[in-house]
Amino acid sequence: MPLHLFYKAVLIFGGGTALLFLFSFIHIQQGSVDITLSIIMEAIFGNGEELEHEIIRTLRLPRIVVGIMAGAALASAGVLFQTLTKNPLASPATLGVNAGAYLLVILGAVFLPASLPVNGFVLAFAGGAIAAVLVFLISGGSQATPVRMALAGMVLTLTFSAFTSAIQIFFEYETAGLFLWGNGTLVQNDWSGAQFMVPATLTLLAILLLFSKKFDVLFIGEEHAKGLGENVTFIRVSMFLGAVTLTAISVSVVGPIGFIGLIAPHIIRLMGLYLHGWLLSASMLWGAVIVIGADVAGRWLDPSLNELPVGSVTALIGAPWLIWLIWKHRGTFFRLSRKEGLSGSGSGKKVSYSIVMIGAIIFTVTAVVFGISVGSQGLELQNTWLALINSEETALRSFIINLRLSRVLVALVTGMLLAISGLLFQGVLRNPLADPSVIGVTSGAGVGAMLILYVFPALSAAWIPLGAIIGSFIAVAIVLLLSKKMHFQPAVMALMGIGISAVGSAIIQILIVRFNLNAASALTWLSGSTYARGFDELQWFLIGPLLVIVPIAFYFMKQIDLLALGEETSIGVGLNVTLLRWSMSILATVIAACSVAAAGTIGFVGLVAPHIARMIVGHDNRKIFPLSMLIGGGFLVWADALGRLVLAPKEIPSGIVVAMIGAPFLLWLMRKRKV
Repeated sequence: MPLHLFYKAVLIFGGGTALLFLFSFIHIQQGSVDITLSIIMEAIFGNGEELEHEIIRTLRLPRIVVGIMAGAALASAGVLFQTLTKNPLASPATLGVNAGAYLLVILGAVFLPASLPVNGFVLAFAGGAIAAVLVFLISGGSQATPVRMALAGMVLTLTFSAFTSAIQIFFEYETAGLFLWGNGTLVQNDWSGAQFMVPATLTLLAILLLFSKKFDVLFIGEEHAKGLGENVTFIRVSMFLGAVTLTAISVSVVGPIGFIGLIAPHIIRLMGLYLHGWLLSASMLWGAVIVIGADVAGRWLDPSLNELPVGSVTALIGAPWLIWLIWKHRGTFFRLSRKEGLSGSGSGKKVSYSIVMIGAIIFTVTAVVFGISVGSQGLELQNTWLALINSEETALRSFIINLRLSRVLVALVTGMLLAISGLLFQGVLRNPLADPSVIGVTSGAGVGAMLILYVFPALSAAWIPLGAIIGSFIAVAIVLLLSKKMHFQPAVMALMGIGISAVGSAIIQILIVRFNLNAASALTWLSGSTYARGFDELQWFLIGPLLVIVPIAFYFMKQIDLLALGEETSIGVGLNVTLLRWSMSILATVIAACSVAAAGTIGFVGLVAPHIARMIVGHDNRKIFPLSMLIGGGFLVWADALGRLVLAPKEIPSGIVVAMIGAPFLLWLMRKRKV
């Protein structure tokens, strides 16, 4: 072996093994009970029966073992997915496989609880396989580009996550305790998880290593491989089944841990290993290193009895890694077109604008009436309106005005503001996928608002919008500055934003665990909800942007129309494109941040409302503007009302209802626009 290859092998395998032992040693000592080296050795090799020995044997060692197995499995799955799809952005997390597996496991916990310990793996495998196939089809099959496939996977993840959150809220008792597991956790109470995971993972990894040379033939192309007599279809199916099975094994025991399959293979490729025998072996080792290291970091960040999900820590590492990969390969991945924009969004049908606006007003007013009439017993239309028209100040009348009406008004104005924010982003960035949630604004605002709420509790509520605005500005600045070099290409910007959103969501999850919020409150905040919102939120967070920023934004609609003609044409007629783009982005960010401060991280309203308006009335933004406001406001009010009605007296957060509609809409839009 040449000397440089020997040094490389020592660095990769020797260094990785040393790090794994170091992290494992630190890991086994972490906890409320002090553990010394002698106690560890006695517990592993001796017959000690002290409490410390039992803690090591039944709690800490199983946790390390499943962490090593999960890291090896997910890293290997990432290698297989990347080779299979010829997509360096592919991994169980970015292709939606983790989310699909988790969704079916949650369904199993609700409807097949007795058999879940046995069928958990089967359900996870089925969910992961369905997700992978859907992503492949949605992104264009064999014609899919790396970014489009990754974007389809991330959006499908958002869709599955919305349904998963709804199920957890519907069946709070049946899914109790799964919130932590749903974010990826290595916590083990015995050896049962390891007893399933170790033989299953090691057997499958050994089989994959035996066939690793077969995987190498895919590097030379399908036609050349067939010319050498290889059964390419069999190889591809084997890789697909192997990757999904490894993911299912991991998810069924430790939950969905994201980005390991993205980080580990790329670390090894950066070190110069590309053949699958070496790539798989080294990725297994470094996947284990990353998972155990992340768990050590999580327990160090929060040494209390509250567990910090390891998946939150890996998201903090992996999402920036995803953004870096997009940036690193920008010249290879994308062939940018100056023709990108919103030109294909209109229907072209001649519809009377007056009739359209009357219809939109009816839609919105009906939503408000319906929203006010939905109570804990379901739809209470007659009682509600009898109480409202009664001149006497009854308890029911006061209840309806102060709780229901105020809540509906918060939903209405929040939806309007999010719609305008989305319209501004889509217009100035000429990006049909732009939305405050898709490009990371709402997630950044959520982090800022939560930091004010829980890290600085002495501050008054008046500071919450400021925190949300600062957080959202940081998020949108990162996305816009990185996307500028790629001409604000729609899919790139959306994927960048989703990466930023993943970081924000991880920080929010860490804050939730750190400040010991219960699962229902956590899901409500993460999903976005108008629950318990009222006139205070309306006064503090929403009225100002509605009365001040919205009119300013409308004034610039004609200039945004000019921008739709193309950047060079706009500059030719004297438009300061850079100033317009940044000033309108600032207004859109402030509007979205105030909406998050009022109702949490509600997504997709800013995507759906402008597109529906554009489909109806064409491309004149001055017509789209008021129509988008009505559609966005009515949409969120309907979502809030339906969330209260479907399982009354239980509630589904309106953000989840919106995501159930908005995420599939984004997938449809991607396929229709071929972005």
